Amino acid sequence: QVQLVESGGGLVQAGGSLRLSCAASGRSVSSYTMAWFRQAPGKEREFVAAIRWSTGNTFYTDSVKGRTAISRDNAKGTVYLQMNSLKPEDTAVYYCAAAIVFGSSDPVRYNSWGQGTQVTVSS
Repeated sequence: QVQLVESGGGLVQAGGSLRLSCAASGRSVSSYTMAWFRQAPGKEREFVAAIRWSTGNTFYTDSVKGRTAISRDNAKGTVYLQMNSLKPEDTAVYYCAAAIVFGSSDPVRYNSWGQGTQVTVSS
């Protein structure tokens, strides 16, 4: 299993940017797909973006395309989520997750999770 630790959340004004980090450790990390999910109060956990560690292939949910980028640094064992042009509706706890499969936006397919980091976007 993979251990994940997120950081980088905070309070930002609408239109601003944040970069979230997810430090991954454990066996065969490079075999995994790494993803970001988010959960707003009273809502279900929602897929944001994912990256296949070995190939760098990525995919995103439609609501963040064009203003969000997921990337990884193999040397640091860290996955990033760069978020630009933030909107109040982006406010949520953001979670890093890992899965063996690639291409799934279903949180059930992800078996390792971080503790989450709060992102708050003020209007």
